[in-house]
Amino acid sequence: MNKLLRNILFWTPRVLGILFILFISLFALDIFDMKLGFWGTIVGLFMHLLPSITMTIAFVLGWRWEWVGAAFFTLASVWFLHISTPGDVMYYIVFVGIPLLIAALFLLGWVYREKIRD
Repeated sequence: MNKLLRNILFWTPRVLGILFILFISLFALDIFDMKLGFWGTIVGLFMHLLPSITMTIAFVLGWRWEWVGAAFFTLASVWFLHISTPGDVMYYIVFVGIPLLIAALFLLGWVYREKIRD
């Protein structure tokens, strides 16, 4: 049971983090509808992908140091909460709830890493 719990606490936040970053990255694809030309599209794509790039850098650090992943995904959740407009419950579930879940799983993995060793 200890090995199963350790694997769940190790892999679940990482897989969810990857899926969440890919989901956020999908929103950058709307730049291709704007017909900005080559350089305008490149600059716009970079600007749209800045949150994904930032999340990827923090995620890579969080892969090794779980407390970094917990702190970053908590901050990402607070940032999404700050930029939201009131009233859309699905936004809160997806953009605030999922990063908080990932942060909680990273935190649990960090706290219980030594306690669940075989």
